[in-house]
Amino acid sequence: MSKVLLIYPYFKPPRDRSVFRFPPLGISYIASSLIDAGHEVHLLDCTFISKPDALRQAHLVHAEVVGLYCMVTMLEDCLWFARQLRSSARLLVAGGPLPTCDPHPFLDDFDVIVRGEGELTMCELLFAYGIGGDFSKIPGIVLSKKMDSESKIEAEILFAPDRPFIPDLDTLPFPARHLLPNQQYIQFGRRHYGYGITTVMSTRGCPYECEFCSNVIFGGSFRERSAGNVVDEIEQALAFGYDRISFADDVFTLHKKRVLEICAEISKRGLKFYWECLARVDCVDDATYIEMYQAGCRRVYFGIESGDDRILMLMNKKITATEARHAVEAAHQAGLEVGAFFILFYPGETNETVQNTLHFATSLPLDYLGLTMPYPLPGTALYERVKSQIKREWHPGESIFGSHVLIYNADFSEAKMWFGIIKGRAQFEIKHRLGKLAPVPLKLFEKFTDWIFLRIK
Repeated sequence: MSKVLLIYPYFKPPRDRSVFRFPPLGISYIASSLIDAGHEVHLLDCTFISKPDALRQAHLVHAEVVGLYCMVTMLEDCLWFARQLRSSARLLVAGGPLPTCDPHPFLDDFDVIVRGEGELTMCELLFAYGIGGDFSKIPGIVLSKKMDSESKIEAEILFAPDRPFIPDLDTLPFPARHLLPNQQYIQFGRRHYGYGITTVMSTRGCPYECEFCSNVIFGGSFRERSAGNVVDEIEQALAFGYDRISFADDVFTLHKKRVLEICAEISKRGLKFYWECLARVDCVDDATYIEMYQAGCRRVYFGIESGDDRILMLMNKKITATEARHAVEAAHQAGLEVGAFFILFYPGETNETVQNTLHFATSLPLDYLGLTMPYPLPGTALYERVKSQIKREWHPGESIFGSHVLIYNADFSEAKMWFGIIKGRAQFEIKHRLGKLAPVPLKLFEKFTDWIFLRIK
């Protein structure tokens, strides 16, 4: 069997202001599947270490097989690792969202690209590697057939057939949490939020097709784990010392019956912990929010994205602003803290629609407000719509305000986008901090900043 090193190459950008830090579940699932197959597996999560220290730790493993996870924001560091480890690793593998939707940037530095769900593919790949077998027939991989240096023929790229989705998620071993820096995540959480929090994924996929959303790993599938299996993993995660659980599902609340089953299972076992989830505004009724609260749910996040119905249609969100308001207010009335995410300056917006969203967002009873500019991710319908306007790649630390930058020729300047985001955050803070005293100063602030907003190009 092989000695394997799996790397999660996340290094905090210099001006990143995000307070969210969660252990990487995807690569931990790969690790547990490989351990079950008999391999010696090491996992290097770079979240809390420097690049030199990460490279030193990687070299100390002396792994013959190295697998790197990659999404758009990690591309440079992923390729850097591959080049640094090329001389010592006999097999370099890339996987994750970006290699799945666009394997070409990885072909020069990696031996194999894994596309889609990686558990079964990696197990088959390492089996073939161990017996000197042929990789090209393994579903879910991409290979570049290397030519000798004197050949003028371009390398042949071999795409194996797609791998079918894993039908029964209960058959997967739980993520290899023992390989993660759990104490550092717990300390980070307690320092920033007052509690240590980790993630559990109770479903995979999303049946919706929002224009901006990248779901390349799980596609349009939607598969659920049983309530008992989910709560078994929760108990295991809590045993590592975490205080809370965050469900990392794209749509945890899609099926009300299953949500209630999980709540009932938590109550039946007498578990006392708080949890949070991401929900759609059109999937849960008022009574279910109350049941969730009684089972320990204390915060729910909604991806509302816009307060203007025309823009919601453009995004293909399949919700309305009225539905969003009702869901937020119902969750709030049930005692839950409520967070919401919005995308400002979406392609097709006008000054009026942006102002509608800012006013709508700051009129809701929210405890957390996330505002971002659009980012056209490869593999999304939004990317296809604006790809001819893309002028540069995203690089960490480029913006002086945060981790997002404008990468395409938009109808609004980057300065205006940042003004709108800062304006929205300021309006939220005024309302949040002043409470009942907020209406008058908030109205004055909105009127003044709206005047400035309309004059910025």
